[in-house]
Amino acid sequence: MNEKGPLFVSVVIPLYNERESVAQLHKELQEALGELGRPSEIIYVDDGSRDGTLESLKMLQGARVISFSRNFGKSKAMEKGFAEARGEYILTLDGDLQDDPREIPKFLEALEQGSDLVVGWKVDRRDPFEKRFVSKVANGLARALAGSAVHDMNCGFKGFRAEVAKSLRFYGDMHRYVPAVVSALGYKVTEVPVAHRARKYGRSKYGAWRLFAGFFDLLTLLFVRRFFDRPMHFFGLWGVGAGFVGGLILIYLTWIKFAAGETIGNRPLLFLGILLVVIGFQLLSLGLLGELVVRQKSGETVPVRYRQ
Repeated sequence: MNEKGPLFVSVVIPLYNERESVAQLHKELQEALGELGRPSEIIYVDDGSRDGTLESLKMLQGARVISFSRNFGKSKAMEKGFAEARGEYILTLDGDLQDDPREIPKFLEALEQGSDLVVGWKVDRRDPFEKRFVSKVANGLARALAGSAVHDMNCGFKGFRAEVAKSLRFYGDMHRYVPAVVSALGYKVTEVPVAHRARKYGRSKYGAWRLFAGFFDLLTLLFVRRFFDRPMHFFGLWGVGAGFVGGLILIYLTWIKFAAGETIGNRPLLFLGILLVVIGFQLLSLGLLGELVVRQKSGETVPVRYRQ
């Protein structure tokens, strides 16, 4: 299965404290990939597990294993796995046995029909209520703010064209919003319904607190999508607005000072006007610095779908 040269599919699996699941998952993956009859590979990325997951991985036959010195997060584990993958298509799934490897042909069929990213949709989700609730809220926010059309943006079961996966650069928990990122790059994103199984071993790494962390990552994503190559359009808008309002306040106070002879030194409005002008200047400065940084990086490549 782990052959030299180009491969048909690479399966990348980030793992963190999933020792009990590793052997069964590997057996199911080998059976599913074996039925394809095409050269393939399985890559496990151990994200600094502390429960003996790495030792269990070392006992597997026909697997490539990458291990981090500490827990860097799922985003970095996926990025490293993508960089090491040699398949024409790259699949990801979680290591907790909740994703069924027998669904792999669905993803490959959609990819071969022209999709660049295929996202799994857990129609009948077998998770506790609190996890389903948090996921529902997070997906609702993502669809509303990021404009994503997929039902389950954070589903770990995904299929990529290799060039798409390798072009992604993750930071924070941005792996949650891969469909939105890929869609923003102009690639075709589709979804397929997949079976979902109840967790058999261990416990979930996700909770309500992840909703707040994910929300800030979503805001970052929105900013990057809209203003990454034109930061002055964001900072300049707010800077000019704040400076304009502050300037009007100061002009008004100047008028009543000289026209009406009133005292303005003890008025809170004076301090508000000065504050708004200073904030406006700072925002414009940030926008200008951002534009300079963008201009220095303007030679970076953009995604290419086809080249002859």
